[in-house]
Amino acid sequence: MASSINLSLTDELRAFVDRSCGDGTDYATPSEFLRDVLREKKRRIEAADLRDAIIEGYRDVTEGRTLEFKGNLKSMMAEARKREREDWK
Repeated sequence: MASSINLSLTDELRAFVDRSCGDGTDYATPSEFLRDVLREKKRRIEAADLRDAIIEGYRDVTEGRTLEFKGNLKSMMAEARKREREDWK
């Protein structure tokens, strides 16, 4: 679903948007340019979140906070919660 948003920009930001779209650029309109900027920002945030999760998983492995999967995810999750409460002792 598309919706509109109105932005107030400083003169400097407006000039940047104007230089970034139109003839001789990759973007035909300011809206197209700003949508792409927002998508890129969203991708960067998602990539940072993924990196953080990978690092957290790596730390779990190096600190012995892992369980062997034996075919029953439900019981494995219960065991992980139990060990978490006991500080993985």
